[in-house]
Amino acid sequence: MSGETRVASGETRHYRDLLVWQKAVVWVESVYKVTGTWPSEERFGLTSQIRRAAVSIPSNIAEGCTRRSTGDFVRFLLIAKSSLAEAETQLIIAGRLAYIDTAQQSALLDAADEVSRMIAGLINKLEERRS
Repeated sequence: MSGETRVASGETRHYRDLLVWQKAVVWVESVYKVTGTWPSEERFGLTSQIRRAAVSIPSNIAEGCTRRSTGDFVRFLLIAKSSLAEAETQLIIAGRLAYIDTAQQSALLDAADEVSRMIAGLINKLEERRS
């Protein structure tokens, strides 16, 4: 049984069991590797911004999972989804500035899409449980 199903069914509430959290952490690692090659003048600009947004994704999943109510968990998942959209936008900007090649950008955006769909699925399961 997947971590999302266990959480949605009430079986477990440990964020490290969630496949979506695990994939989000891997995605953050990928973002850090790619942004490490960006121009040094972007260290306090776009590089810092995308890294903060990326780290926010699994962090909000974890924080929401530890909350006492399903509504709080859903709220934090929505924040994680918003941070993911922010980071995706920053990747698109980085591509337009030629900081990232098309293949790297596509791979990161595809992985982001998977994480986004997983977050949405978990939100749906949690909301079904609340109904």
